[in-house]
Amino acid sequence: MISTIDHLVRPNIRALKPYRSARQDHVSGILLDANENAFGSSVSWDGVPLNRYPDPAQRQLRDRLAEMNGVPPTSIFVGVGSDEVIDLLFRIFCEPGRSNVVIPEPTYGMYRVAAAVQDAEVRSCLLTEEFQLDADVVRRCVDGNTRLVFVCTPNNPTANLLRREAILALTAENAVVVVDEAYLDFADAASLAPSAASTPNLVVTRTLSKAWGLAGARCGYAVAHPSVIDWLMRVKSPYNMNALTASVALEALANQDRMKASVERIIEERRWLEAKLVKLSCVEHVFPSDANFLLVRVSDANRIYAHLAAQGIIVRNRSTELRCDNCLRMTVGTRPQNELLIAALRGVVQ
Repeated sequence: MISTIDHLVRPNIRALKPYRSARQDHVSGILLDANENAFGSSVSWDGVPLNRYPDPAQRQLRDRLAEMNGVPPTSIFVGVGSDEVIDLLFRIFCEPGRSNVVIPEPTYGMYRVAAAVQDAEVRSCLLTEEFQLDADVVRRCVDGNTRLVFVCTPNNPTANLLRREAILALTAENAVVVVDEAYLDFADAASLAPSAASTPNLVVTRTLSKAWGLAGARCGYAVAHPSVIDWLMRVKSPYNMNALTASVALEALANQDRMKASVERIIEERRWLEAKLVKLSCVEHVFPSDANFLLVRVSDANRIYAHLAAQGIIVRNRSTELRCDNCLRMTVGTRPQNELLIAALRGVVQ
């Protein structure tokens, strides 16, 4: 485990003088400092003052997320979905044309896209046949120019949890290990967030898009050592989180029981859907899932995908990904939606 990540930060970022917005100094009073419209907004929403810039430090939201994760607020960064966190990590650590990142695959495709945008080399390594992480395989890809190692657990699109000890073993490397826990609420496993708060080269990303049902609001966050959070706060846009999203997120987080009830229903439907899928002649294998979706190997993914789409049932064709030949990814829907999916698959002509 390394003691600090400052040496991994790009030199130009280390030299950066962050922009200081008006609301960093004052959030209340007679505000004549930010060229806002003092006469109010042309629309209103639930008492949120839309004519004023939001708190650039998202103090209330970070406090609530810190409480939920058992970490100090200085270990929380809030972004426009966890995708913003991923993008900022590339900007902070990866020098274009020089740095590389290691990605165990198959996994979430945005890691590669973010790498391409930053002109960072991608070093791909395979998960095992059981879609597990082999720390030794990952280590062999790491060199002196490696800045980020991405791990998604439960993994997308394979749906399974990756072994905790294998993930933590990677923090011995001289690189930042980014653990994407977007689907963890659907799994019987503890978050690595508390470890991230005290480990300088471990970053955990979470989202409110899945279990909390706020995909349209775009709110994600990172849990990390305060030194990493400080770098994220320096490079982010001044007002990256809008007031509406922050308000909606706080309202949702105040009702954790509703989220848990939703997760329980999704897990129940996941089990029902899996039991129905394994009986279909066009289904060859349903992979174990710790997420809100199933990865399903079928007889002919392209043909079955088109068959479902023709009936207005949209799934994801993952056949082009490593070790996912003839695989479709199916999100767990409501019971009526799942019944329509099964009925359509029964109509597949072999």
